[in-house]
Amino acid sequence: MRNHWQARYPNRPTDDGWAGTGYSPRTDLALEAHALAKRRQPSVPGVTEEHEELEDITISRVKVTSEAGEQAIGKKRGSYITLDIPGLRHKNPALQDRVVDQLEVEFGRLFRLRKHAKILIVGLGNANVTPDALGPKVVERLFVTRHLFGFMPQLKQQGYRTVAAIAPGVLGVTGIETSEVVKGVVEHVKPDVVIAIDALASLSLSRVNSTIQIADTGISPGSGIGNKRQALDEETLGCQVYAIGVPTVVDAATIANDAMELVLDTLRRSVPNNTATPLFDQFNGREKWQMIREVLEPMGNNLMVTPKEVDDFVDDVADVIARGLNLALHPAMAEADPPVAH
Repeated sequence: MRNHWQARYPNRPTDDGWAGTGYSPRTDLALEAHALAKRRQPSVPGVTEEHEELEDITISRVKVTSEAGEQAIGKKRGSYITLDIPGLRHKNPALQDRVVDQLEVEFGRLFRLRKHAKILIVGLGNANVTPDALGPKVVERLFVTRHLFGFMPQLKQQGYRTVAAIAPGVLGVTGIETSEVVKGVVEHVKPDVVIAIDALASLSLSRVNSTIQIADTGISPGSGIGNKRQALDEETLGCQVYAIGVPTVVDAATIANDAMELVLDTLRRSVPNNTATPLFDQFNGREKWQMIREVLEPMGNNLMVTPKEVDDFVDDVADVIARGLNLALHPAMAEADPPVAH
């Protein structure tokens, strides 16, 4: 069986890496990309990673510091903060409040905004497709102020920043590239900072609907599902661009691979001298994943999959992110209810 695989892929790498195979797991998370790179070498040059354990929340900070690091994990130079919150999958108001507070802290540390900075928030994705609707749903819940300052200029002195928000839709609905829409708005609004929010793809079922990533490197909409559009970053928009994302989908090959590993592990423990596990143990993780994807794709079955509870989850996590952003962008909101324009 292994010889058959070698004959079909004579140029495949001999290590456990993914680069150069023509196949790559679909992940937008720097933490997962770093984990893949560490399979090839325990210490990845130009990349550092540290962890912090809080109540029900694990915070991982990956920093890419050099070109070698960029090439090793396929992520731009910068900082990537990942909050793993398994309990986020369940409606737990107390936990959601703790996540909001932690997001306020992490946003404040990363954004480093001037007192009167002008911010444009971009909610990426398709509002009509629930797993892709995170960005538009966050935008709906933001406290935007740009239009208010003309009527209530005193807000600038009360701890509120100039915030505008847009949900530009997707190419398939509007016929306009997202980057074109955002560039046009940026040219008119002239923000100091752009914050882009999007649904992501993960390499792990355990991180779907339970992880939030924050980055200071911008974002490439759709990259995690193989539909990469022009990046929204400092180079294309001319200002600092931050990204916030939550993985809501994983591809079917990853699910099948995880299931196969669980079956094989059960066979190893419960069926002595079985013949299945030695056969598959000849292959490394990358090769197993490739074989499964090769079987699924010709039949059109390598789908992007999301949990059935995604409707409630996207609403809940959109509310959590919006609340965290509101507090981080408007310091006065931590002390009082927001003012209402009449």
